[in-house]
Amino acid sequence: MPWARVLGTLLCAVQGGYMVFDGVRAFVVGSYLTPRSGTHAGELGPWARLVRKVGIQPESAAMKTTFVVLGSGYLVAAVAWALGAAWGPWLGVVLAVGTLWYLIPGTVISVLVLLVVLVVPSDG
Repeated sequence: MPWARVLGTLLCAVQGGYMVFDGVRAFVVGSYLTPRSGTHAGELGPWARLVRKVGIQPESAAMKTTFVVLGSGYLVAAVAWALGAAWGPWLGVVLAVGTLWYLIPGTVISVLVLLVVLVVPSDG
């Protein structure tokens, strides 16, 4: 499998897997994963401040559903990309643009997905 496809598949699988896990966990346990120690113990990431500023409560059912839906989409993109479906990387692009708000690690992964699809020459 060409390296760009492997990288794109892994990026989508990591982003999607974590978002699904964290969203489902938030539904079941009542909260997302947070650090257990340190200066940010018990705090959500910077994404929570961003979504609050636009009027969305991070712990709402709508936000948890958003995590699960976007994460599931990323997993579909990962499988499609791995199998060589032409639409797989483009689904990754749509999801990457839609998750740029997921500060910090999620934003980095989103930007990397965009770079792999839009900048790296297609290698099959």
